[in-house]
Amino acid sequence: MLTAPELRSFDEAFAAAEELGVKLEIQGGLLLWDLMPSPAHTIAVKRLEQSIQPTGAAGECGCFSYQDMYVRFPDGSYKRPDLAIYCTEVPPTVEAATIIPGAVIEVVSQSSREKDFRLAPPFYLSHGVRDVIVFDPATGTTKHFRKGEELDLTAPATIHFEMGCSVTVSL
Repeated sequence: MLTAPELRSFDEAFAAAEELGVKLEIQGGLLLWDLMPSPAHTIAVKRLEQSIQPTGAAGECGCFSYQDMYVRFPDGSYKRPDLAIYCTEVPPTVEAATIIPGAVIEVVSQSSREKDFRLAPPFYLSHGVRDVIVFDPATGTTKHFRKGEELDLTAPATIHFEMGCSVTVSL
């Protein structure tokens, strides 16, 4: 298995992975990969993104969402959440974002079940993401993770984030 320190250049590895149709992530020094999203996965992500809206007082949180954008975490990990949600816009750089999202949504695919349900939530929460949603569009199974809390939901459901946004999961 190839680990992060063995890579010559993260940018080169990520570019090569894209060309091969592979989604590459580095989590805690471990190289993780997944096939690029299917149309069904992409449609589910788009539906979720379109349902995101502010729930707090006007202007408190802009609820900006970014699909499949690399985020570099303080430990050197690079993750690519299906949706990363921020109160303010992320600066338009050509490198990975370094701002920690307020919320992350992962949509489960056949090949990503283990990574999305077991590996991703504790990682995101340990790095300051306040709300993590894992949604399986095939079954409607939804898990909402917060520090010390795990809620089981079934679509359709509206979930309120601590940052002042909400999302509606639906089949």
